[in-house]
Amino acid sequence: MSEETVGPEELHTLVDRVPVGWTEVGYAGRTWGLTRTDRAGGATTTVYAEDLGGTSAVSANVWHTSGGDVLRPCEMPAQVVLDFLRGWTPAPPDAGRPDASPTHASRTDAG
Repeated sequence: MSEETVGPEELHTLVDRVPVGWTEVGYAGRTWGLTRTDRAGGATTTVYAEDLGGTSAVSANVWHTSGGDVLRPCEMPAQVVLDFLRGWTPAPPDAGRPDASPTHASRTDAG
């Protein structure tokens, strides 16, 4: 199976929807931390995501050139990065917070 390619316009759209800074997101049924850092006056963008309950990570740099955006994945296939960028969703407001779970609600033990 050959690796899928991405056009500069689609790549720009995928990266642009990632908020600057750190945010909690959902991907493949798990909670991830997603970070976007713009560098060199916006000439490059670094996208880094890590599975908050595991060991998986996704990392890439995107160069914003006059010919369009160029994806440079970090030590992984481009397809892994593209799948993540296409598939992540904003996490619900209480995602990943133990105190929001009914099993972690405070209770008073009768003595």
